[in-house]
Amino acid sequence: MLVLLPPSEGKASSGRGAPLKPEALSLPGLGAAREAVLDELIELCEADEEKAREVLGLSEGLRGEIAKNTRLRTAGARPAGEIYTGVLYDSLGLASLDAASKRRAARSLLVFSGLWGAVRVTDRIPSYRCSMGVRLPALGALGAHWRTPMESVLTEAAGGGLVLDLRSAAYAAAWKPKGEVAARTASVRVLHAPTRKVVSHFNKATKGRIVRSLLTAGIAPKGPAELVEALRDLGYAVEEQAPARAGAARTLDVLVDDVH
Repeated sequence: MLVLLPPSEGKASSGRGAPLKPEALSLPGLGAAREAVLDELIELCEADEEKAREVLGLSEGLRGEIAKNTRLRTAGARPAGEIYTGVLYDSLGLASLDAASKRRAARSLLVFSGLWGAVRVTDRIPSYRCSMGVRLPALGALGAHWRTPMESVLTEAAGGGLVLDLRSAAYAAAWKPKGEVAARTASVRVLHAPTRKVVSHFNKATKGRIVRSLLTAGIAPKGPAELVEALRDLGYAVEEQAPARAGAARTLDVLVDDVH
């Protein structure tokens, strides 16, 4: 099973660990594309703070994030699972998993990123600010920048099991499973059962709980049908949506009664 996660806007501080080693990151086929983004992002933030703030879409109160980006090669690095914070990651609770579940998380979770493309939760990275929606002056839109290298690298990483896609739309644009990989891909929407509406906060929290449930139960479905069965066994109310066409990814609606 491969689980595709969005990053978080908010991130923990880098800490005092050893600095980034780009060559040590997982998915080495993304290395050249990572170096291109890293170089331009650092150059942009060092050269013109106001332009960097505009390009990165930062408010005046987040101006300090620009200085953080200038230190990406020298700042301390921590496992990505510790850097990413927020509702989904709080509910996933990587730090509190037992040893076996942590090993499953290390094998199966990929976090998508405008800067790194995708990293495993054990990859050591510094804290940064660069969303997939950014358009850098030279490289252009990051979603498009990542599309070509992602095609072969992520298709290989998907292996032969389920691809559980929990990414937001901006990050989903960087890699769209095709062919037989798409046929065993499932995305999840979390709906408030009485209204059938998506509620953003609870959507993220429930996705984090779903991943935690699968990891702690040691369940690795081979495809969408097995995922539906597994989630129902774990106590989730799930409705299947018909795929748009044969061989297309499937959408599953997880229904919740309480919004909190």
